[in-house]
Amino acid sequence: MRTEHLHRVYFIGIGGIGMSAIARFFNERGIYVSGYDKTSTPLTEQLVKEGIVVHFDESINALDKEANLVVYTPAIPAQHLQLHWYRENGFEVVKRSDVLQSISESMQAVCVAGTHGKTTISTLIAHILRHTGYGCNAFLGGISANYGVNYWSSEKSHAVIEADEYDRSFLKLFPSIAVVTAMDADHLDIYGTLEEMERCYLQFITQVKDTLVYKHGLKESRNFNAPKKVSYSIQNDAATFYASEIRMHDGAYTFLAHKKDECLGEVNLFMGGMHNVENTMAAIAVCNLLNIDFEKVKLAIADFKGVKRRFEYVVKNQQVVCIDDYAHHPEELRMLIMSAKSLFAGKKVSVLFQPHLFTRTRDFADGFAESLDLADEVVLLAIYPARELPIDGISSELILSKMSLNNKHILSKEGALQWVSASKHEVLIIAGAGDIDAMVEPIKQILENKS
Repeated sequence: MRTEHLHRVYFIGIGGIGMSAIARFFNERGIYVSGYDKTSTPLTEQLVKEGIVVHFDESINALDKEANLVVYTPAIPAQHLQLHWYRENGFEVVKRSDVLQSISESMQAVCVAGTHGKTTISTLIAHILRHTGYGCNAFLGGISANYGVNYWSSEKSHAVIEADEYDRSFLKLFPSIAVVTAMDADHLDIYGTLEEMERCYLQFITQVKDTLVYKHGLKESRNFNAPKKVSYSIQNDAATFYASEIRMHDGAYTFLAHKKDECLGEVNLFMGGMHNVENTMAAIAVCNLLNIDFEKVKLAIADFKGVKRRFEYVVKNQQVVCIDDYAHHPEELRMLIMSAKSLFAGKKVSVLFQPHLFTRTRDFADGFAESLDLADEVVLLAIYPARELPIDGISSELILSKMSLNNKHILSKEGALQWVSASKHEVLIIAGAGDIDAMVEPIKQILENKS
């Protein structure tokens, strides 16, 4: 598909984090952009402020009948009225990944893929490139806390793109540099098996034009077929890039960054979570490949405020710490809880978690239970269904039944707010990828009023 001669673009699912970035791309170029989403959110409200027309009516009367391109997210059901109408009436209808492919083909792309960490790493790389003056176009899967957006442009023909494995979307991308962070089982509703998912990752890696940056120790690394390869690690000197002498202080980290036998220098990262030290090493590796001066990279990292809903401090005072995180996979939950316990040793860690998808809950119930057992108290909300219909026997009760922790509950959202209000919290984690984010502000107000 070609994007040069577009005049009107319509998005079905415009409020999605990846869809909204592309909508902003077209809107910035003076193209008329409009779209549908299920409900109003802070993100759709911001799109409206930027001049994009957004409505929440699925009817045919609400769509743009003059659009010369229709973009949809695979999370939209095939029977969606507007999607069906556009297809039946001969409009050009494409997936988000097709548009991203078309946009990125004319750019030198850095694409970040992996089951965990890709949003933080891609946002950090894009921030460094912007902060140092190197410049890039950024298509991110989260809202940058520095800039309040998930997309920005540059005159440079470089792009930083979060490469989403859902629906095999990342196979549309042919990056100059790619980062692969993890290949843990996920989206088994799409892939069926871990082996099929790994096969697709291996295919993605063959599409890398120049250099693959991968987490040291990935079990399939011997099969990675790319022109050049470098690895990164949190503190394993067998990797090409690694950290050492990591010190924690007030929810932040100071460490030394190394490239093989060379110490590049000291780095200050004002972001919680030990896994984010490792994510930072991935970003440092990419910037080294781009020949960006390390002193400039250090300054950019010190200025990085993180990503919304990625180990984001909602409240942080002497009485209570509240952390909001998008974690929706057992391994992400494990890293999140362990990082909080490490940073705030000796304090009670409570977790409010909303499982995401019936299939993911079914496939990883044991893993969720094991990770949540690391906390001192857990409250589960009902499963957020997103694009799925209920599955018999699959509910939050399945996770609860597999947990060995005694202090565990299932509550409604209203009950959870009452729990936050009535209980004494030291470290409270809000986690999940559904609509739990709407509870963050009410919880913040409750905790601040109690402090």
